Amino acid sequence: MSKDRARRRAERQREQALKASARAAEAERRHRREARRQAITAKLPRVHGVQGGVLAQRRRNQLSLTVVLLLALNLVVWLAFPTWAPRLLALLISVLFAPVLHTLLFRRR
Repeated sequence: MSKDRARRRAERQREQALKASARAAEAERRHRREARRQAITAKLPRVHGVQGGVLAQRRRNQLSLTVVLLLALNLVVWLAFPTWAPRLLALLISVLFAPVLHTLLFRRR
């Protein structure tokens, strides 16, 4: 009777040891995977998300309109003038005067 109990206890302990080693191996794999992920994501830029408020949406719309207007202006210049000098000049002027245009279009009153 005690030999049988000892044999069953040894079997239980062996099964518990196998399960514990499997859990340890899985934990080690998870740890390595997480370390790899952390190493890769530490090098990537952080994404802060998009603001969702009414004011943020209005600001995005205003900025989009300004960019579209400047792109349209540059497209007209690009199609109207076959040489590079006026094209580059229009591009330079649009980049320099974009904040002025934005302020004139969307001035706060």
